[in-house]
Amino acid sequence: MSDSSPDRLAAHPFPMARQCPFTAPAQYAALRAEAPVSRVTLPTGRTAWVVTGYHEVRAVLADPRVSADIRHPNFPALVAGEQEVGARTRPFIRMDPPEHTRFRRMLLAEMTVRKSRRMRRDIQRIVDDRIDELLAYGPPVDLVTHYAHAVSSTVMCELIGVRRADAAFRRITGTLGSQVFGGGASTAEGASEGIGALSSVIDDVIAERERTPGDDLCSRLVAEQLRTGRVGREELVTTLAILVVAGWETTTNQIALSVLALLERPELIEELRRDHSVLPAAVEELLRALSVGDSIALRTATEDIEIGGHTIPAGEGIIPLLAAANHDPEIFSEPDVIDFGRAEKQHVAFSYGVHQCVGQNIARLELNLAIGTLLDRIPTLRAAVPADAVRFRHEGIAFGPEQVLVTW
Repeated sequence: MSDSSPDRLAAHPFPMARQCPFTAPAQYAALRAEAPVSRVTLPTGRTAWVVTGYHEVRAVLADPRVSADIRHPNFPALVAGEQEVGARTRPFIRMDPPEHTRFRRMLLAEMTVRKSRRMRRDIQRIVDDRIDELLAYGPPVDLVTHYAHAVSSTVMCELIGVRRADAAFRRITGTLGSQVFGGGASTAEGASEGIGALSSVIDDVIAERERTPGDDLCSRLVAEQLRTGRVGREELVTTLAILVVAGWETTTNQIALSVLALLERPELIEELRRDHSVLPAAVEELLRALSVGDSIALRTATEDIEIGGHTIPAGEGIIPLLAAANHDPEIFSEPDVIDFGRAEKQHVAFSYGVHQCVGQNIARLELNLAIGTLLDRIPTLRAAVPADAVRFRHEGIAFGPEQVLVTW
């Protein structure tokens, strides 16, 4: 076992920028070559440990001695104010079992593969409507705003029972954005204001569903959880808010970055067009390669734990890097290559363990329909600007492009 005490190891600055948007930061490979665990300095001034090996990342995410509770003093928040706001709102993704288990079970019952498949027709309608709007708008058009964001936000809002034409939807659209979950909310006050406005909208939706139930997630949770006393009103508001934002932000970035990656590799698009059955495998490979939610799994050690031959002391922050795990050459051959026929498929893009993404079944369906339908309906789609001119957001809940101008 090596000595990993803070005074013996230099701390690297974190987060680390991607040199290529379609793979993990190059520094991850360098860190992994030295050791699967490395000390870093965060923008808040705190130090933490990043984990870069595939097996080590999975071990951390499955270890009950590693806590997701945002209230720990050394929780490795990446944005000033994130911990303060999170400690007040207590989103379930920043809780530990058994508290976390109660909310997870509540949502898992609504996110099964079978229930997700029943959403296929609705998601296909949303995708088709957004493509109709794209074609009517005419090129050049920003794929992030007018397609990826429009699709993912509409899916999440309709899931909980907010129709796109509703005033509540427009208020959510005006409130949400990257400033709420890390992009521009550099202070506790800014983040708290955005989350408070979103919570107010969600609370209005809950009140409406109490009066007039519908066939949607919010109505079912009101009937089965809120009215039975299994969950409090504020808890339900926070749970729905984090569900909307997490699903909205990550899927927006995954759609936009996936399409951009495919436009850079026309042979991959041709492969999909020759054989549509390849699409599900292609989506899994794009999830692995792009890993947009790289550093979403923020943790704290509750005991001294040994990871990859290093001891992380109790109370110190840990960040298992999903992109690093998904590009570990010990597991994935030529990890920087996007290969739809890849044999190794056990990626951790949706995390791992008890905090694995509760909405992954819906996300997979949405990605398959959004990417496949776009390429089918606009066969001459191409980038309007070179990839090296695209600006990317390296902060926030997910990595992705700020704008992708396309034409056809």
